[in-house]
Amino acid sequence: MSEEKIRPKINLTRTLPKPNPYAMAIDNEYKDIAFNEERAPLNKSKWRSDVFKVSDVTPMDVEVGTGAGMHFAHHAAKHKDRCLVGLELKYKPLIQSIKRAKFQGGVHNAICRYHAFNLDLLFAENEINNMYIHFSDPWVTPRKPKNRVASRVLLNEIYQMQRSGSFLEFKTDSREYFLWALEEIKETKYKIEYQTLNLYDQDNVYKQNNFQTSFEKIFVNQGIEINYIKLVK
Repeated sequence: MSEEKIRPKINLTRTLPKPNPYAMAIDNEYKDIAFNEERAPLNKSKWRSDVFKVSDVTPMDVEVGTGAGMHFAHHAAKHKDRCLVGLELKYKPLIQSIKRAKFQGGVHNAICRYHAFNLDLLFAENEINNMYIHFSDPWVTPRKPKNRVASRVLLNEIYQMQRSGSFLEFKTDSREYFLWALEEIKETKYKIEYQTLNLYDQDNVYKQNNFQTSFEKIFVNQGIEINYIKLVK
């Protein structure tokens, strides 16, 4: 795999010819906790102080690809002593995610319309704690591994952004993607705490602590094995 840094470009919210209500909500109703692709990087190194108004020692986690926000809301409800920043590109699930988190009583949560490959523009070194990468696009048809999130390039960047003792959790229904990611992980400084090709095969603490979204439940009901790994810094 090439080590070249990919800088994907996305359409700007402010230039949308006909923004839908979800796109408009980013810069209006939810502007204090939902950030478009231009405002989000302005918070780099200042998420705790300027956005969440908490001390620098308060844990701050990140979820890449929140989807409709099921796990995002679960985290908001379960970890009210932690901050959470979610990344999502599509407007509707982006707003759904932050609304669900607010409904669960999450007070220190924010959402960004931002691409995972540009995380280094969003967070400073040693700024974040735990990282969640759940069911990101496996890019198997057509085969475009350079677009995969769990690459050595991005993982090494995330490692630098995380504080000591933090973890990274990666789940996918794609065996091809997972096996490819394992080879990428070997080229990082992460230590593997636990890995499995079937998260639901054994009744251990990782299965018990796993939050199953409706999306994941569909896979499980179809007999698709869930690949899982937990990495620690």
